Amino acid sequence: MALVTLDETITIAMSVKDRHVSAKWYESMLGFETIYHADDAGWSELQTKTVGVTIGLGEHTKPVPGNCVPVFGIADLDTARQKLEQANVKFDGETDVIEGMVKTATFYDPDDNALMLAQDLTGA
Repeated sequence: MALVTLDETITIAMSVKDRHVSAKWYESMLGFETIYHADDAGWSELQTKTVGVTIGLGEHTKPVPGNCVPVFGIADLDTARQKLEQANVKFDGETDVIEGMVKTATFYDPDDNALMLAQDLTGA
């Protein structure tokens, strides 16, 4: 039995220079659909052709290629984080919260690959 229970969603997060340009590229090249642009947060999401899998584009002035981070949806991030920390899973700083949008926490596997948990705060 798993230590925490994940949702049936995953977002692949990538850094890009211009989210709007990148979103158009993913739409025209791969047929993805833009779900939304959260300009205040510097974040955009696109629906892939796979149910439950989205691409998240985080805007950075100097993005680092190859830095994809799988973001797993979860209903109760705080409880999951507590359980993982008790199992000696390393987290990268505090939990980030964008009120009314999302709560996220980055953690690492044994080989230091970054993973993230995200709790939807939109009420959707």
